[in-house]
This record gives sequence, C-alpha cells and structure tokens, in this order.
Amino acid sequence: MPTQYTIAVIGGDGIGPEVVETAIPAIDAAARKSDASLAWERLPYGAEHYLETGETLPEKAFRHLRDDVHSILLGALGDPRVPGNEHARDILLGLRFKLDLYINFRPCTLLHADLCPLKPAAGNASRAIDFVIFRENTAGSYLGRGAAHHVGTPQEEQVAEEVHTAVKVERIIRAAFAWAEAHGKRRVTMSDKSNAIPAHRLWGRLFEQVGAEYSSIEQEHRYVDALAMELVRDPERFEVIVTSNLFGDILSDLGAELVGGLGVAASGNLHPGRAGLFEPVHGSAPPLVGTGQANPLAAVLSGGLMLADLGLEDGAGRILAAVRAALAEGVTTPDLGGHATTRDVGRFIEEHIAGAA
Repeated sequence: MPTQYTIAVIGGDGIGPEVVETAIPAIDAAARKSDASLAWERLPYGAEHYLETGETLPEKAFRHLRDDVHSILLGALGDPRVPGNEHARDILLGLRFKLDLYINFRPCTLLHADLCPLKPAAGNASRAIDFVIFRENTAGSYLGRGAAHHVGTPQEEQVAEEVHTAVKVERIIRAAFAWAEAHGKRRVTMSDKSNAIPAHRLWGRLFEQVGAEYSSIEQEHRYVDALAMELVRDPERFEVIVTSNLFGDILSDLGAELVGGLGVAASGNLHPGRAGLFEPVHGSAPPLVGTGQANPLAAVLSGGLMLADLGLEDGAGRILAAVRAALAEGVTTPDLGGHATTRDVGRFIEEHIAGAA
C-alpha cells in the first residue's frame, strides 16, 4: 500500500498559485513512481487573504504547519497592493524562523547547455556546472535587529545588527559537510568577509574545527567578493558552498543565473527531522498572471527537492530527468526561448514521468 504524505500548499500571490498548481500533477506522478501518494492541503495565506482579513499567518496555522504536515510547498509572495510586503515577510521569514529551518538549500545545476550565459569552458562545447549552496537561514542581518536615529533629518542614522552565534554557524557548516560526504563531494568552500568584518572570524574558526572531522573532504575559504568573481570565471570547480544568510542570498541568485535564471531556481528550507518548506525563488510577477507565460520549472524542481527530503529519491530523480527532457525538446516558456505555455510545460513533464519505465 502506498505511503501517504500530507503536503500543505500556500500558493501565495501573482503567478504563485499558477506555477504551483501546474507543478502538482507532475509531483504527484513522480511520487506514485516511488509508491507514495501525496495529500495536498491548500491554505489561503497570501496578499488576498491579508487584505480581506488583516491576517498574515495566524498562530493556529503555524502550529498546524509545524505539527500536522510532512512538507510545505510555497508559490511566490509579493503584491503591489501591499507595498510594505508585511504578509510576505510574516509568512516566509516567519516560517523560516519559527520552524527553525536553518538550512536554505540551493542547487545550482546546469540542466541544458543553452541556459548558461557564459561562453563554453576552454576546449569544451558546454559547461558542467553543478554545485549547491548551504545558506544559513535563521540569523545574520535578516533578524531585523537594529536602531534608527534622527529619522528624516540630515543626521539620520540606520543601524542594522548582524548576529552570528556559535550554535547556528556550527550547525550549518556541519550540514554542508554531512551533505558533501553523503553525496560523494570532494570540496566544501566557506565564504565570509572576515578581512573586513571581525565577527566573521567565528565562521573561519568553526569551519576549521568541523572540517577536521571530515578528513576526506577538502576545505577551502574564499572572501565573498573573490568567490563572486570565481563563480563567473570558473564555476565548475565548486561543489558545496556554505555561507551566511546575506551572502547566501546574493550568491545563490548569482548561481541561479549561471544555470538559466530564476525560472529554474528551486530551493528548500530545511531542518532535518521536521517539515521542510520548498519554494521556487522567483518573484510573483504580477504582469504575467493569466498570460500562460509563467515558467513552472522552478516550482516543479522544488517539488523534486521536497520528494528527496521525504526519502522519495526515485521520484526526485524522475522529476529532474523530465525537466531535462523538456529543456532538450524545447518545451519551455518564453523566458527560456520557447513558445510553450505554463500548462504545456507542466503537462509535458507529467506525461514524461508517467510514461517512463
């Protein structure tokens, strides 16, 4: 009898509901290939709900997501009717912090040569980019600590506190090394700015300590500005990158652009043993709503990360193979140079998974 998992769905705003609903049949098909079934529970939270009720993510909903579901699939958040993005901040950052989803996992894998904006590597017809970023997800600048003085005057001063603790830094570094070991990776790169920010020396000290436990894995350090340059010049050499919240946010979007842009950028917010939050990292793109041009691939790939987190590795692999097939056959939306609609892409991936042996 198939194993059943309960998946909470927050479609969110703009194209969020459209890409998520397009992705769900493909994710279902992949789960069935792993002899599992998914029970989808759709929740109303987003800008529309906030404007109608003043509610972002109520405490009862948080408790439900913490205690009663196996995973959460999120579309996109952001609506011009809520210029301060209060609802988006409360939902996304609220879930990350309240559920202590301390790992933001961002794979950067080139699934088709034509998606890379870089020229081919010397002597090769295409690039072979395949690295992951472990971004610390619950500390740093995103805690929102700080102060404001003399607002609106020429003497205005805004102070943002960047907070790093030994516990949080060590666990994200340990997660990166553990993943590297489990997946046969040979190198972990830690990035900070300790030459200018003394607080970042904590990262270097703990990176060295944890790395000593993984003698078969090379450990290297890069200042974040140097790493950004190297990722453009020679992205193939990187395998696993671990860094802080702010730097991880920036570097993961750079990584996404190297492999095709945000339309193919999936992410997972994780805490081993707890329900994870999976989301495409593109925006809500209000102008694309209802046009059929929204790219569902990032949502589909986020579903693949979700299946892997649930232990359904075969299903996750089938999603990746189906996305590769769609790219190879040119079944893509206009942002990737194709002429397919959102539903065309989703249908192709679902049928490819369903028809595969």
